[in-house]
Amino acid sequence: MPGEPRGRGERRALLAGGPRPGRRRAAAGAVLLVQALERAAFFGVAGNLVLYLNGSLRWAGEQASRAALVFLGASYLLAPVGGWLADVYLGRFRAVALSLLLYLAAGGLLAATALPDGRRSFCGEVPQAPVTPACPAPGCPRPAPAPYCAPTLYTCLLLLALAASSVRSNLTSFGADQVLGLGRHASRRFFNWFYWSINVGAVLALLVVAFVQQNMGFLLGYSLPVGCVGLAFFVFLFATPVFVTKPPEGSQVSSMLRLALQHCCPGLWRPPSARDPELRPPQPGASPEQDIANFQGLVRLLPVMVTLVPYWMVYFQMQSTYVLQGLHLHIPNIFPNYPRNSSAALGAPAGGYKIPEAWLLLANVVVLLVLVPVKDRLLDPWLLRRQLLPSALQKMALGMCFSFASVLVAGFLEMKRLEYIHHNQTVSQQIGDSVYYAAPLSVWWQTPQYLLIGVSEMFASIPGLEFAYSEAPRSMQGAVMGIFFSLSGVGSLLGSGLVALLSLPRGWLHCPEDQGNINNCRMDRYFFLLAGVQVAAALLFVWISRRYERAARSPAAQSGPGRDRG
Repeated sequence: MPGEPRGRGERRALLAGGPRPGRRRAAAGAVLLVQALERAAFFGVAGNLVLYLNGSLRWAGEQASRAALVFLGASYLLAPVGGWLADVYLGRFRAVALSLLLYLAAGGLLAATALPDGRRSFCGEVPQAPVTPACPAPGCPRPAPAPYCAPTLYTCLLLLALAASSVRSNLTSFGADQVLGLGRHASRRFFNWFYWSINVGAVLALLVVAFVQQNMGFLLGYSLPVGCVGLAFFVFLFATPVFVTKPPEGSQVSSMLRLALQHCCPGLWRPPSARDPELRPPQPGASPEQDIANFQGLVRLLPVMVTLVPYWMVYFQMQSTYVLQGLHLHIPNIFPNYPRNSSAALGAPAGGYKIPEAWLLLANVVVLLVLVPVKDRLLDPWLLRRQLLPSALQKMALGMCFSFASVLVAGFLEMKRLEYIHHNQTVSQQIGDSVYYAAPLSVWWQTPQYLLIGVSEMFASIPGLEFAYSEAPRSMQGAVMGIFFSLSGVGSLLGSGLVALLSLPRGWLHCPEDQGNINNCRMDRYFFLLAGVQVAAALLFVWISRRYERAARSPAAQSGPGRDRG
């Protein structure tokens, strides 16, 4: 791994007869490059998906938003599928390679729909609008037409989500496999740089791909993610000789489900008979005692991961309500010499380029790109020398504190913004095709909440990856990593559900008279509610994590049948 210090870990790897440390670093570096390119492709597809469906294909805004939510949710919720397939049938190397091939095929199909001829080939001709009777009254509702090319695009997006989720769940643990034997802190440092590479890919997508899509067209804009995946696939195959690969060791997911059913519903459980023709012989190397030990370890592990769901609810506000709040703050002109330029729709008078709205997410990304190397090179070694380096669980609790501070700051900023609105102190600004009535507060006042959520990600998400990988049974590492990513998707969907619930009549976010603005909503109360949920979840997490650590240090855990820990 880049920057890994030489020492006992290297000597241990040489004595064990494994690959030399230099090869392991090269393998880890190749994994980081593949991860950066894959994330650039993913964010390149997701960043302007609503704009593509709404602008190029003329889908209704609600239809485009729903498709984007389905894609993002599926890209997280399908993660356990790829992990399980790798554990049982494919192995992590082949799972990643096949997922990248699926990525290429689905990405090429998406790019083809941006070409008129390709769109007609895969979707048919654009249906003509049916002739309907005239409205009996002005403003009468008309049914929204069926979205053009919906079956092809939904199939394409779900295949992309399956490929992205499989890469996400398998490349993480495959990369950590490359640094085993390089010292006790090698995995921690790998996950620091792994997360850093994710944000390098996000910067590439937001700065380059989103700009091309908005200003040069989606054919070239969606061809760039395909090129990124193709380059990632080439790098992955080129680095095959230096990779440490492991065959599929089988997954004990079925054993875990059998034990769970036997424990929870003993009346429904029928022990298998030796004469049962479908009885499968036990997995080589796995004993019933080890199955029980792995099941007990998984039972202790899952509550820790589940209590991170409220953190993900707060985290995904960065891509939803934080952006909505920013649109209602004053966004200054970057090119004030051009009077037509305003807010995020900045361009030269003669149809020049415009700054993509997706660039608003760069604040969080830049924070991680700066702080992760500082933490890895300066803070962690300084704490390690003084034997003060906190455990992964302690870092996760600290990350929850920062996320609480972020959403609390957002709530206070929203209160201040509403004070200006209620005193009729507003400025109108055009962003894209919409006009927003914003408070005369600069959007830069959002910097603290973006900074805090970025710091929380460094302390909660990165140690969470390390914890899930290191504590999972070896035969279930792919599935457990998939569950970790899937739970983050659950947090996102729960956050969306809470917004939908509060948007009902008499809800804090119900303000239809604003016509897209939020000036008559009480989003400050929504932020404070999330802060309360995060505090309660953090307290529960601290209690569960202490029980987990006590159970791990107990004499029974040390002397009993061991789990096949990774």
